[in-house]
Amino acid sequence: MQVTETLAEGLKREIKVVIPKKDMEAELNVRLADAKDKVRINGFRPGKVPLPHLKKMYGKSIMADLVNEIVRERPTKILSERGEKSATQPSVAMTEDEAEAEKILNAQADFEFTLSYEVIPPIELKPTSGLSVVREVVEVTEEEVTEQIEKIAESARTFEAKKGKAADGDRVTMNYLGKVDGEAFDGGAAEDAELVLGSGRFIPGFEDQLVGVKAGDEKQITVTFPADYPAANLAGKDATFDITVKEVAAPAPIEINDELASKLGIESVDRLKEIVRGQIESQYGSVTRQKVKRQILDQLDELYKFDTPQGLVDAEFENIWRQINTDLQQSGKTFADEDTTEEDARTEYRKLAERRVRLGLVLSEIGEKAGVEVTEEEMQRALYAQLQQFPGQQKEILDFFRNTPGASASLRAPIFEEKVVDKLLSEIKVTDKTVTKEELMAEEEAESAEKPAKKKAAPKKAAKAEAADEAGEGEEAAAPKKKAAPKKKAAEDSAE
Repeated sequence: MQVTETLAEGLKREIKVVIPKKDMEAELNVRLADAKDKVRINGFRPGKVPLPHLKKMYGKSIMADLVNEIVRERPTKILSERGEKSATQPSVAMTEDEAEAEKILNAQADFEFTLSYEVIPPIELKPTSGLSVVREVVEVTEEEVTEQIEKIAESARTFEAKKGKAADGDRVTMNYLGKVDGEAFDGGAAEDAELVLGSGRFIPGFEDQLVGVKAGDEKQITVTFPADYPAANLAGKDATFDITVKEVAAPAPIEINDELASKLGIESVDRLKEIVRGQIESQYGSVTRQKVKRQILDQLDELYKFDTPQGLVDAEFENIWRQINTDLQQSGKTFADEDTTEEDARTEYRKLAERRVRLGLVLSEIGEKAGVEVTEEEMQRALYAQLQQFPGQQKEILDFFRNTPGASASLRAPIFEEKVVDKLLSEIKVTDKTVTKEELMAEEEAESAEKPAKKKAAPKKAAKAEAADEAGEGEEAAAPKKKAAPKKKAAEDSAE
């Protein structure tokens, strides 16, 4: 096998590989000899088929298998011998001339192919002694635990039917039929829908007009769908709803006791408080972790400057760009609404993709040199977490990870990255700083405020959402919800 480098430009490499026809024919003969004792051909006793006849019948198919095997296995061997790591799967180019291909299959011509790839640049690791981070810590107060338990209790609150007019906080059970221009619209009708007045579950103006209704009342209310409503056929439209009130119920008092804990499936109120405190600490800890990680990545970004494989950058950019466009589409916004242009946005997110690829390579090198490994147990836990996110689709998800090459890397990469961050935290200077929850969440809150306001659901969807929220509240829901950062920041927080 002759291996010749034909291109070495930056990180790009091109290798020409030539396997002489005599070597291809020799390997073909070895395989034919091996097949001789296995094939059964009419007119010949087992093992007595002449090689020329066997070659005539099976030579091309065996040679085709040999070519495929070489293309599949040799690139890895060639890169290993050259001491190189390819950033992506090397591209293999072979002759497209049918006559030439026929000669190769008949062992009448050398087998030639070209490998094109980008190498992962060598990374010389730098001392971590100069790195330092400030870890913000929030002390969870008793008042905050109580506040969160009250929110849980609110979700588990019972209601008792009452006579008289509905007020804010009361639950109204009703039938309704929505119309636009006198015509009923899809999703605008429901029976026995329950709505707690003041919850903000329905579109603006809907709940306000139910204050003062009584059981048995029939009423028509008029509302205007928001201009950015997800259903384009309803956005900005005036609508009427014919309401029949079936029941008005007042909320029962909230009492934080063992009975409340029992309703939530917890043995005692003390255990409930313990769980809530742990969940709050965990949520704050997640924000703290992300801030610490961002500090580490920012410092590594300053330390390491090198060319990144454009194939990896292209792939990362496409992932980011796809998500950005999905977000814009869902929010009904354009690049102009975000005070930018598509060209400027592409430039910005291209830089972000380069940063992520570069930091991913750095973390990979740090982890490899430190002997960081992801265990099978950790992979199984990650897979289980995926299955929990998509109830009812477990089989499809399992099949995806079993049958899709490289799919498991999407589970491994974040685990590996977090373990490398842990390794760095054990080596660098970490200064704890006690802050208030407002100080800890200030950046997250500011970034969240930049995102489009969450749209109100239509009445039917809102009623379903409310029911789902009430049914789903549990230990995890006890903790404060972490605000989602804009996509750019979220992407920066992950290097792989």
